[in-house]
Amino acid sequence: MKTKYLLCLTVLSTVFLLFPLAAGARESLHSVHIDSALQVGGSQLKLGNYRVEWQGAAPVVQVSFQQNGKTRLTVPATLKTADNEAMHDAVMTDKASTDILTLKEIDFGRQRESLVFGQNSGGM
Repeated sequence: MKTKYLLCLTVLSTVFLLFPLAAGARESLHSVHIDSALQVGGSQLKLGNYRVEWQGAAPVVQVSFQQNGKTRLTVPATLKTADNEAMHDAVMTDKASTDILTLKEIDFGRQRESLVFGQNSGGM
């Protein structure tokens, strides 16, 4: 009887300890729609829906763009936290002189975090 109680207590403790870690991992994962081909860190992203995930210690993080279960691109970015939440998802670009759109920032709706590309110390 005591063994059953200890086993149950151990399992519940583990679940409660791991829950915040799982919740934190979900915060670094979002979906985004790219309307047209974009230049990102010397590579090109084609239009489509992507799963955007970042890892690392803020402010400099590694961002991976995944599509159909495959990582299409991994680049450094700066994770920025704003005072207010963004109202909606937004992909901000800059047009280069050669008619190439460059990804500058991704804001996530109802979130305070955004990813800024090309301004970090990661050497992009």
